[in-house]
Amino acid sequence: MSGARQARGFYGWRVVHAAFVLGLFGWGLGFYGPPIFLGVIHEARGWPLVLISAAVSVHFFTGALTGANLPALHHRLGVAWVTRAGAIAMALGIIGWALAGAPWQLFVAAGLSGTGWGTMSAAALNAIVSPWFARGRPAALGMAYNGGSVGGIIFSPLWVAAISGVGFPLAATLIAVVMVTTLWLLAGRVFSRTPQSMNLTADGDAHGAPAAVAAPPWVRPLPGALLWRDRRFVTLCSGMTLGLFAQIGLTAHLYSLLVPALGAQQAGLAMGLVTVMAIAGRTLLGWLMPMGADRRLVGCSGYLMQLSGSVVLMLAGGTSIPLLLAGVVLFGAGFGSANSFPPLIAQVEFVPQEVPRVAALIVGIAQAGYAIAPVAFGLIRVAGAPAAGAAPGAAPAVFAAAALLQGLAIVAFLSGRRR
Repeated sequence: MSGARQARGFYGWRVVHAAFVLGLFGWGLGFYGPPIFLGVIHEARGWPLVLISAAVSVHFFTGALTGANLPALHHRLGVAWVTRAGAIAMALGIIGWALAGAPWQLFVAAGLSGTGWGTMSAAALNAIVSPWFARGRPAALGMAYNGGSVGGIIFSPLWVAAISGVGFPLAATLIAVVMVTTLWLLAGRVFSRTPQSMNLTADGDAHGAPAAVAAPPWVRPLPGALLWRDRRFVTLCSGMTLGLFAQIGLTAHLYSLLVPALGAQQAGLAMGLVTVMAIAGRTLLGWLMPMGADRRLVGCSGYLMQLSGSVVLMLAGGTSIPLLLAGVVLFGAGFGSANSFPPLIAQVEFVPQEVPRVAALIVGIAQAGYAIAPVAFGLIRVAGAPAAGAAPGAAPAVFAAAALLQGLAIVAFLSGRRR
């Protein structure tokens, strides 16, 4: 997009870079951390997996609740102090995960880490970056969200290596200290500033310039409960929730389904390929999407790629390596747009004053929905186990469920288009 190619001297790009770092720590600790903690705690404490899984769900539900209320928190306390408080809550939470000696302590820790996750998740990145960009928002948000993907690449192996090397409590403490120190400084130096305080406009345009991206003339304010009855909001929220439910549920089981055919090391590389494709797909869409593109159709293209990937993975039957890799590439290509595109759709379908509220709500509701996705897909995997003699990695019911949900997400997005 032309707006994204403006001079890099615009301060908004410094905000994007800081948001990238925030996403790196947020996803590295708050998204990719709990699944690893689950296995470590189960092995060390011997507590039931169902119990620890429930704590993971509490973590994500708390994050969803915090994310949904971010606009009010940012307005009352400021982005900088909310981010600092979230970093401290995250630090205390992950240290609590490591030190928990009783199940109730684990749930307290999950509440703290979930609160921190809510201040660093997609809702936070959208709230921090959006005021600085209008025309260049797709590229700017894409770059910020890529921080979360890079967080997965860095922290997933880092957590395993650090816990193995120095133990869970010390690893959690060291990583937490680095995270709090970094985000404390970034919040004070970057997030404490606003375009208004620096006398700047979105995209660095001159004062008095016409709005780069304006809501269509048919858009009207939807205060209070009117928003919940609006077709655009309902379909946008349901589409994002369905898409992320499928994405997170399949991702939680994909590694174990790839191992029988690829081996542990190659399966790990394949999961890394999903992340690489997510970054590539999100970045290309952000930079190349035409200004007047129908954003719902563009968002559907990401879900269509994921649906195609799920179908190809199902056809692989757990044995065909070329099909497995092709499915991973297709699934990953649409991976990045599932959480980054709905806020961009909201930008052009709601009045500017309501966009932060809409973005926070759709992200929060989607996060609450996908909190139970790993468990739900686990039940589908058990109930739909293939017949005796099938390859160990064959899970047709899992891939079919993902494809169905991705198809329903497309239907939801399309049904929300203006007639």
